[in-house]
Amino acid sequence: MAAAGALHFAAPRPYEQIVPRPLAGQAELAVAASGMVEMTAAVLLAVPRTRRAGAWLTFAVLLAVWPANFQMALDGGLPGGGPVTGSPAVAWLRVPLQVPLLLWAWRHTGPVSRSGR
Repeated sequence: MAAAGALHFAAPRPYEQIVPRPLAGQAELAVAASGMVEMTAAVLLAVPRTRRAGAWLTFAVLLAVWPANFQMALDGGLPGGGPVTGSPAVAWLRVPLQVPLLLWAWRHTGPVSRSGR
């Protein structure tokens, strides 16, 4: 989450390109806000006492940004993205990739165990 959040600031253009059409006028704000939320989730996940809250925030942000993955797929990948991020096939593969990430976050939303999970 920390790396993904930081990338929103280090290289915002690819993220801005996949902001769903209804939010396109606010793409810069949407990318910055989602980057900040991802970095906040990372901090919460790193601290055992706040890990559960971090998992909930991670789940919420993954769900909230899922439409961007659909937008990227509908657009056929990122324009000028090269063979990987510019590929329609790779763009469509990103859509179901969100499911295991959501399941991982959901699994960690339960009570904290003695092991610090």
